[in-house]
Amino acid sequence: STLLDYKGSGYDRGHLAPAQDLSFNITAMSESFYMSNMSPQHPSFNRGIWKKLESLVRSWGAKSSIYVATGPVLNDCSTTIGKNNVCVPKYFYKVIYNPKEQKMISFLLPNVKGTKNLNEYVCTTDSLEKITGIDFFKILEDDLENKIESEIHKEFWTGMLPAKK
Repeated sequence: STLLDYKGSGYDRGHLAPAQDLSFNITAMSESFYMSNMSPQHPSFNRGIWKKLESLVRSWGAKSSIYVATGPVLNDCSTTIGKNNVCVPKYFYKVIYNPKEQKMISFLLPNVKGTKNLNEYVCTTDSLEKITGIDFFKILEDDLENKIESEIHKEFWTGMLPAKK
């Protein structure tokens, strides 16, 4: 993709690895603006629920070492932008793993304005793996991987946003 693909498309160049997460180093932060780290995101999604999720994950990372897998779900590219036909994903995901605590949480969000609480976008990592075709943490011991990828334990993760009123 190129900048011209996004121009006038109505979509933001949404970061997959947020620039703020890479602010520890000027080179890393600068490289977060490469097109390979961008994906078309609806503006209200990018500046709304996705931004909230990025902030929440950042707060978890400030308290403990975590691994984050994030990206677009590219199994349906019926909408494209620009002369390069850049796929507009219908969904984006994040999988967060805390190896010290051996806990995991996954999110699947539609690429539209988020109208729900982040809690409502939580899913099992197993279900996300079926949707994406990606085995996110295959290096984990099988018993551990099978256990934590098949369960949802929101209570293990602090700072989940309260329900909207």
